[in-house]
Amino acid sequence: MHRLLYLLILFLGLPVFSYCKKVEPGVDVFFKEGFAAELKGKRVALVTNHTGVSSNLKPTYELFMQNSEGFKLVALFAPEHGFRGEVYADEVCEDASFKGIPVYSLYGKTRRPTDKMLENVDVIVYDIQDIGTRSYTYATTLFYVMEEAAKRKIPVMVLDRPNPIGGQIVDGPMLEEKWRSFLGYVNIPYCHGMTIGELARFFNLEYKIGCNLSIVPMRGWKREMAFKDTALPWIPTSPNIPEADSPLFYATTGIIGSLGVVSIGIGYTLPFKVVGAPWIKAEAFAEALNGQKLSGVKFVPFYFRPHFGLYKGEGCEGVLIVVANKETFKPLTVQYLLLGVLKTMYPAHVKKALDNLDTSHKNHFCMACGNSQMLSLLTEEKYAAWKLIEYQKNDRDQFTIQRKKYLLY
Repeated sequence: MHRLLYLLILFLGLPVFSYCKKVEPGVDVFFKEGFAAELKGKRVALVTNHTGVSSNLKPTYELFMQNSEGFKLVALFAPEHGFRGEVYADEVCEDASFKGIPVYSLYGKTRRPTDKMLENVDVIVYDIQDIGTRSYTYATTLFYVMEEAAKRKIPVMVLDRPNPIGGQIVDGPMLEEKWRSFLGYVNIPYCHGMTIGELARFFNLEYKIGCNLSIVPMRGWKREMAFKDTALPWIPTSPNIPEADSPLFYATTGIIGSLGVVSIGIGYTLPFKVVGAPWIKAEAFAEALNGQKLSGVKFVPFYFRPHFGLYKGEGCEGVLIVVANKETFKPLTVQYLLLGVLKTMYPAHVKKALDNLDTSHKNHFCMACGNSQMLSLLTEEKYAAWKLIEYQKNDRDQFTIQRKKYLLY
C-alpha cells in the first residue's frame, strides 16, 4: 500500500514530503519527551512571539501558562515586530502585559534583558520561528539573551524550529567585524543553512558566550526540507514574510530593496518575488537574466503597479522570480545576478540611485551584505554580477566545514 501511494505521488508530480509524517517542532518535543519536567519549581521567562506555536497551533505562551509540570511563567520577552507580529520593520515596540504577565520588548528602549527584567527568573526559554538569513534580527536577539543570561548564570533552553529555506543552502558573503550590528551580529554567510538551535550552539562556542545552554530538538526534520515539506502550518514571521516560501525570496531580493532603485514587491502582493521599475523593459530584462543560464532559476517578464512604497501607483515592468530547481537555487547568487544585470542594462538609473544614497542607507546596505566591498563593486565595475557572486567563495566553503560540529540533524 505504501509503495503504491509513493508511486502515485511520483506519477502526479507531487512533493513527497507533503505526505510524510508532520515534523514535530521543539515545543511539541518539550512537553512530549519530559523536557518540561526539568523545569519543575522554576520561574520561567519565555522569549517568543506569535510564531511560537505547537504543531496544532497552540501558542507556546498558552501552553506554558497552563502547564501541569509545576513551573511558573513569570515574564515574556518579544523581539522586533512585537509580541503579536504586527509591527513593521524598524518600528519601536513598547513594553506591555499579557494576562497579568509582563511583556518586555527587546526592540524598544533596550535590546537586551536587564537586571530588573531578570530579577525573578530561574531559566529562559526561547521559541521563535527564524527565517534562515543573517540579517533577520531574531537570531541576534537570541545572541543577546544568551550573553545576558550567561552573565547572571541563568540557563537558556532553545526550542528548535525548522530553517524554512532548508539546511543545505549556504550562500552569500560573510560578516566583517566593521559591519557587525543588530542586523547581522555573527560571522556567518548571509544564508547559513542552520536551525535556530544549531545557531545557538555555534554562538555559544565560537563566540565564547559560556551560556548554560540546552536545545530541545525537533523530530522528523531533514536538512533537505523546505518549510512546506514539514507539513507544519506557516505563521507569517513579520508583515512582509506572509508565506512559507517568503524567507527564500527575502534572501533573494531583500538587499536590493535597501538601495531604492527598484521595487521588490514590497507594497504589492508579491513581496520579494518580483523586481521592477517604470524604466525597465520586462522582455529584454528577462531575456538578459535567463541568458546567464544560472542554475535553479527562471525569470518571467512581469508587469505590476505597487499599491504603496517605491513607485506607488506607477506601472512597473520587470521579472517574476521562479524557482526552477530547489536543489540548485542559490538566493544570494540570484540577487547579485539581478544587481549586476541591472547595472549593465540600466547604468544611468543605478548610478543615480547610488549617488542619492545618504550615509545611513549606504551603511544599511553594507550591514546587510556584511561588508563594503559589494557596494564598491557595484559602483565601480561595469560588469559586476559574477564578481559579486564569487566574492568570499573560499570563506563560505570553510564555513560549511566549521559548522559541521554544531549540526543536530
